[in-house]
Amino acid sequence: PFVIGICGGSASGKTTVAEKIIESLDVPWVTLLSMDCFYKILNEKQHEQALLNEYNFDHPDAFDIDLLIDVLTKLKEGRKVEVPVYNFVTHARESQTKTMYGANVIIFEGILTFHSPEVLKLLDMKIFVDTDPDIRLARRLKRDISQRGRELRGVLKQYLNMVKPSYANYIAPTMAHADIIVPRGGENNVAIALIVQHV
Repeated sequence: PFVIGICGGSASGKTTVAEKIIESLDVPWVTLLSMDCFYKILNEKQHEQALLNEYNFDHPDAFDIDLLIDVLTKLKEGRKVEVPVYNFVTHARESQTKTMYGANVIIFEGILTFHSPEVLKLLDMKIFVDTDPDIRLARRLKRDISQRGRELRGVLKQYLNMVKPSYANYIAPTMAHADIIVPRGGENNVAIALIVQHV
């Protein structure tokens, strides 16, 4: 299988780019795996912090990297995996998992897709979605308030204290690993067409 990694800041349009690639590829057996599925299970204190918008979900430590590597490796070997289902409203994993299968093309997307050297080794193509910070913030506000039941003040607090610094410290530097940088995200049809052609 051909494994594509898509990285970029929160609300940069990674999922849109992934979906457009899948749509344009038009090949059977494409699996889309999101890094969001691999958030760690929070303890009581962390859960309280999360409710107060004081837990950093954009830090590498927020993710279960070992489980992620295990799942991605098995998918690459064509095996069946059980992927956790994460609920952003309750900040917890659901009791049921999602069954996934290895495919001809596997797309793995997330804010820290390029952070782990072990994950980087599993990727055949690395794409970084580079979207203007103002647009990312506007999208995040809209999403978190309408879909995740958050309040404006809480979303802004989280963005300024955690999302923005984490982007600068952990996400933006990994752009150096990218084979392709896609400005403007899902609106960039030329970049998506080139990616599809290469695959």
